[in-house]
Amino acid sequence: MAAAKTPTPPSQPLAERLRPRSLGEVIGQQHLLGEGMPLRIAFESGQPHSCILWGPPGVGKTTIARLMADAFDAQFITISAVLGGVKDIREAVEAAQRARGGLEQRSTIVFVDEVHRFNKSQQDAFLPHVESGLFTFIGATTENPSFEVNSALLSRAAVYVLQPLTEDDLAKLVAKAQAIGAVPALEDTAQGRLIAYADGDARRLLNTLETLAVAATQEGRAQITDDWLLKVLGERMRRYDKGGEQFYDTISALHKSVRGSDPDASLYWFVRMLDGGADPRYMARRLVRMASEDIGLADPRALRLALDAAETYERLGSPEGELALAECVVYLAVAPKSNAIYAAFNEAKALVRKDGTRPVPLHLRNAPTQLMKQLEYGKGYRYAHDEAGGFAAGESYFPEGLQPPRFYRPVDRGLEIRIGEKLRELRRLNGQDPDADQQA
Repeated sequence: MAAAKTPTPPSQPLAERLRPRSLGEVIGQQHLLGEGMPLRIAFESGQPHSCILWGPPGVGKTTIARLMADAFDAQFITISAVLGGVKDIREAVEAAQRARGGLEQRSTIVFVDEVHRFNKSQQDAFLPHVESGLFTFIGATTENPSFEVNSALLSRAAVYVLQPLTEDDLAKLVAKAQAIGAVPALEDTAQGRLIAYADGDARRLLNTLETLAVAATQEGRAQITDDWLLKVLGERMRRYDKGGEQFYDTISALHKSVRGSDPDASLYWFVRMLDGGADPRYMARRLVRMASEDIGLADPRALRLALDAAETYERLGSPEGELALAECVVYLAVAPKSNAIYAAFNEAKALVRKDGTRPVPLHLRNAPTQLMKQLEYGKGYRYAHDEAGGFAAGESYFPEGLQPPRFYRPVDRGLEIRIGEKLRELRRLNGQDPDADQQA
């Protein structure tokens, strides 16, 4: 027979009072937690595994980690990557060792919130203990783990993508809050506005409801109307009047507007992001990405300007530094576009994964020792600076047996016009068809 639950003290924040105590109470994330879905299977297997929970704020990352600890009767240790460091990691290791060596021989789950805030060496500190099985590692992040979590740790953890809560999910949360008497009745229009304002974030919704409940109690108000809601929350509500587009949809609109060379639309979405509370540092990182992915060598100054804008923001902060980011947005929008580097990089990665590891040809190997020279390392290498025009025509730099691919195909825009001309001339000197790219 299950033990009776201890009543939750009303002094706790509403978000904590409504935190699910079992998997069946979780609202949302059914693509992971529904019957037959990956995380549900993990819970039912009785075998915890290390994982990364990636998703926007307020979608249940911490809740799922806590429920996993409950399901496996594991010691649960939380580390905040914003506030913590190696000392916290060391203390977690010691606690896990004590738990495993104690009478109960209890397992441990180490939950790292905002894991992307840890640097590479801090993330590396988890590796030996994850490999040894001392504890199960669960990281939570709002950033793409492909870029923010080092590859060694990423290879040892499954990645689960959490989605923003739907309007129906958020409406269920409102109903749960009302069921425990935490908030007064809500006019339909007011509830719709609140749900739009929450923008898929359960924590934002519940914290706002709690603020409204306190204000309503002070005024003796039995119902929250739309007019009163706007009066209490004021400017904070305005930006979400048209339905509360999801965070990642908005950044996608910005990226596509820059790619589409529309500076006005780009500025609009950029300001929408700032107005919606996006971290300008996140915006700066996305601008650097746009400069590499969509402009590349058509205008190499774009990447430098994006990095300068990011550095300017770091020095000035908000709101002064936001102008430098806005300048970057406009420059990227009007710059000539090329995804040739992005496409070439992806093609090269695909070939290397498919082709395997071919040996480096002898003439390209380094020969710092006499033994290596005797083994003919570097033999036959032609030093380009000693050749006519600084170019060793006909030399091959690919592994033997590999048909030389052409990953990089410059576009007919910006600086890449001149780069393309240079490559065609070099191919002519190599005895190759200089116009092969155009014929492909």
